Amino acid sequence: MSDLNEIGSWVRENLPTMLADAHIPAASVAILAGGEIFTTASGILNRNTGVEADEDSVFQIGSITKTWTATLIMQLVDEGLLDLDAPVRDTVPAFAIGDDAAASAITPRQLLSHVSGFEGDLFNDTGVGDDAVEKYLATIADAPQLFAPGERFSYNNAAFVVLGRIVEVLRGTSYDQALRTHLAAPLGLTHVATTAAEAIMFRAALGHIPAESGDEPVPAPVWSLVRSNAPAGSMLAMTARDLVTYARMHLDGGVSADGTRVLSEQSVRAMQERQVDLPELGLMGDAWGLGWEIFDWDGGPVIGHDGGTIGQNAFLRMVPGAGVAVAVLTNGGRTVDAYHAITSKVLAALAGVTVPTLPSVPESPVPIDLERVLGTYSSSVSDSTVRVDDQGRIWLERTMKGIFAELGPAPEPVELVGWAGDTLLPREPQNGMHMPHAFVGDDGSGRALYLHTGRADRRVDA
Repeated sequence: MSDLNEIGSWVRENLPTMLADAHIPAASVAILAGGEIFTTASGILNRNTGVEADEDSVFQIGSITKTWTATLIMQLVDEGLLDLDAPVRDTVPAFAIGDDAAASAITPRQLLSHVSGFEGDLFNDTGVGDDAVEKYLATIADAPQLFAPGERFSYNNAAFVVLGRIVEVLRGTSYDQALRTHLAAPLGLTHVATTAAEAIMFRAALGHIPAESGDEPVPAPVWSLVRSNAPAGSMLAMTARDLVTYARMHLDGGVSADGTRVLSEQSVRAMQERQVDLPELGLMGDAWGLGWEIFDWDGGPVIGHDGGTIGQNAFLRMVPGAGVAVAVLTNGGRTVDAYHAITSKVLAALAGVTVPTLPSVPESPVPIDLERVLGTYSSSVSDSTVRVDDQGRIWLERTMKGIFAELGPAPEPVELVGWAGDTLLPREPQNGMHMPHAFVGDDGSGRALYLHTGRADRRVDA
């Protein structure tokens, strides 16, 4: 296998071209192998200002934050303060959703593995104060229950805000302060920002979103999503170096680089154990643990997580058996292109892992049961209608809701083609990839009950 310096040099030399080809304004990369960390960065952090990226620049890590929240939860388990299989209401009596029976039964374990079953993309703004997470709980009291707790996987941001509130209650402080005290400080991290006010102390990346026309993304109108969703990934920013330093702790059995015990070995292992299998969903893992995605790749297993905020995307992959990790932080454009090229090269060279090719449209698309897939599916983020035209082509039309309707142009209709079973792909790539759309469940008449792209959007047409 290659050594870290050789692979690092390859990344440094090729990164500028990768960014230009994929219209990515900037990226920062960190690689951990053999206990050493390599870092590099390239591009422009903010096209409004022209500030260049360097290795000390902070990018939002988005939903990778969920693994930090999960780690904070497992620390509470280590200390005997929390039982993963006891109802959430034992710790947070105020937890309420539309289905009271479900709310009474849902456990932290189910929240951590995205099987709690309630609507999860609820980005309700409760202000910028330290009580934003606490206030958020009241705003989800009417959140609909999509399926029974434990029945299936559906990615759930709100679930991790509830977990963040558990941290606040048991630590007696805000989520942000708990993260700084119990993770950032013992790990010796120096470039971590939990709010925009902290991010401006560093060279901070701004997200870039698709333009009305042309390939080059434009600066996003806002830096972040709302603070209430911080435990789910709306705020946290850091350098790629600090992110792989955090990853190193998980690879080293819960011990920081200076020998400080941050998490028990038992909890490290538990977080990486399979809790639920997923449909074939492209970038997402084959299964989910307690916070971590699990990828059944040749040479693995591999664990990791991705994150996406407003125009920023982050990717983290770790190979526990090899002590290797790679983080790719970006701020717009076809970010999957850079992630896949870098991660494939790094993991093959340093860990003997083969990263699968991304889903692609088959030469002969598989036949689709139209009656099963046609219809309208809804979530708090969008309404999605699947229809067929006069030529028999299948189209997906999405209408965005809330804050997502205000960011960038409205989505164009997308043609879908059969890929495997009841899973379809967009004929044309979106943001560099053909994202699988799985039609799962049964509404009682043979039609799919959910359109699953990571989130299970429920059928709403009669």
